[in-house]
Amino acid sequence: MSDRAADRNLSLGRREFIALGAASVAAGVGGSGIVRASEVGTAPVVAPPGKRILLACKLGMLPKEIGGKTLTIVDRLRLAGEAGFDGVDFDQAGEFTPEQARDAVRQSGVFVHNAINHTHWEQRLTSEKQEERDRGRANIEHCLRVSHAAGGSGVLIVVGRGADGPAETIEERARQEIRTLLPLAASLGQMILVENVWNQMMYDHDAPPEQTPERFIRFLDSFNSPWVGMYYDVGNHWKYGRPGEWIRAFGRRCVKLDVKGFSRAQNKFVDITSADDDLPWADVREALDDIGFTGWATAEVGGGNLERLTLVRRQMQKALGV
Repeated sequence: MSDRAADRNLSLGRREFIALGAASVAAGVGGSGIVRASEVGTAPVVAPPGKRILLACKLGMLPKEIGGKTLTIVDRLRLAGEAGFDGVDFDQAGEFTPEQARDAVRQSGVFVHNAINHTHWEQRLTSEKQEERDRGRANIEHCLRVSHAAGGSGVLIVVGRGADGPAETIEERARQEIRTLLPLAASLGQMILVENVWNQMMYDHDAPPEQTPERFIRFLDSFNSPWVGMYYDVGNHWKYGRPGEWIRAFGRRCVKLDVKGFSRAQNKFVDITSADDDLPWADVREALDDIGFTGWATAEVGGGNLERLTLVRRQMQKALGV
């Protein structure tokens, strides 16, 4: 299918989507024309069916202001829909209550598949201070409730920092805190998903490429739980290992993907599939086929207006072959 035809199909889908969203919102509009939280319809918002890989962007990529106009959370979610994304990863979950997230989804008609709270870098599960670990655990509990209320299926976490202590010690601290969270995760039907980041944990930060994900796998498998998995960031560890090999090694553990471009040659993040992006996307596509991956792939790059977001969506389609 040509890019023009694909965009035309997406445009038709968006028109149908917007019409459905408008109809559902209209059902909850009072005489004033203002949708009140108490009047929002109870029908859940669902992602488009029939897709093996669904594309999302981070909420943080959606601007809070365009052209001097302040955008509400509903406006921001709708912008993602207009750009052709299948959903959004609610990566500013700490700024909203579960009820606010639920109502934003229902008013916008845009699906939210996940939640994140960025304070995991400061309030870490690996901290030697129990009060910081308690706060980090409470943040994850909040995200679990936000994702559940919005209709999502998981929460991305950064487990901590390598500087917090010896590897075995800090991994055990994080493990115990996550185990405490598992009953809530199970009761809400939410997965706790570990992201591979440059935090000097479960890989050698100063070693050359061609590392393997075995330490991540051992950590995940130590829980022996269906509620713990991997939110694999394809771009983050191209610096350290081959993404196709990591995906094949993760197998069923690879639940969701973050997508960004990276240049090994220049040692920096770049636009997805740009001329500078030397990430082996063909092998990534083959590896995802090999493990039968179905699920969410979320852009984690610079966002912006409708034109920029549409470009990112097209870049993701090219990278993932969807």
